[in-house]
Amino acid sequence: MMKTRRFLISVGSVFAAMTLSAGTAFAGCATDGMPGSMDRPGGFPERALGMIVPYGPAGGSGQVAQAMAQAVTELTGVAINRDHKPGGSGTVGMTAYLATPANGYTVLEHIDDASSAHALDSGRPNPAEDLIPLVISQITFSQIYIRANEDRYTDWDSFVAWVKAQDGKATIANVSKEGSMERINMKYLTDSTGMKIQQISFDKGAPRYGALAGGQVDALFEQPGDVRKFLDSGTFKPILTLLHSRPGAFSDVPSLTDAGFDFEPLLRFRGFYVHKDAPADRVEWLQWAFQKAFCEKSYQDFNESKYMNLIESFRDTDGARELITATIAQYRDVYKQLGMEVK
Repeated sequence: MMKTRRFLISVGSVFAAMTLSAGTAFAGCATDGMPGSMDRPGGFPERALGMIVPYGPAGGSGQVAQAMAQAVTELTGVAINRDHKPGGSGTVGMTAYLATPANGYTVLEHIDDASSAHALDSGRPNPAEDLIPLVISQITFSQIYIRANEDRYTDWDSFVAWVKAQDGKATIANVSKEGSMERINMKYLTDSTGMKIQQISFDKGAPRYGALAGGQVDALFEQPGDVRKFLDSGTFKPILTLLHSRPGAFSDVPSLTDAGFDFEPLLRFRGFYVHKDAPADRVEWLQWAFQKAFCEKSYQDFNESKYMNLIESFRDTDGARELITATIAQYRDVYKQLGMEVK
């Protein structure tokens, strides 16, 4: 198989070094040292919070938003009403969020797409500067999936051979706006192998997963936690893990190194934000609530059930800013290498 070499300013290599075998437990939770309660500043919040989620409820963002909202409510007694605004690979939700009052009553869930969008066009919001990260609560890797009962190909090598024989007619379900994590990783894979495959973009998880399950597409690019129920039911089968070593939970699935690739994969991260102009005392309370909620049992159980314990997922506000800033630099470097226009 053809090999490729990409020289990146890569946070991906740092994350890969933190990959753990299945069943490994961290000695303690990241926010165990934080106080178990915090006085509400001026009574804030006096009513339920709102949360804008820029993707549909069935995908990874919808799932993590529900889990974090539940954990914050368990911790504080404050309800959180979620409002899903999918479209434009996160841009619709971001635009809607920035139009809300900067009073701390509405927070935003978003993913690394916000960082890649700013990296490609500096006129887009910078999540580390135009927003205040409350917490990054998930960092994870991607895989390529096929139907478990697929008989046209059964593993990565036979999939590549089959795709090449289709003369550009093969399809893969994705969230694939220009410059996204998915699109860049897929470009590395297709350039390296000579595959031509149509990327069919879905902003909502349910139709994306349904497209593979129902045979409308030939494969799926996704993160393992988001499709765990399909893995547990034996509906989907991973054929490639986009890491350089095999996580224990997927010890029988070839890694990038196994398949002959040596580029650094881009990873998925998800977190929660508030407007940079929100009152400082309210921001402090939200930081405490969302960071402490990360260690609520319900949220830890959720992350474990979604394979989110294979890489250390927690970043506080400072750590999130470092991650986002490094990610923006990484994406810009990748875009320039690929000849894309960076504004």
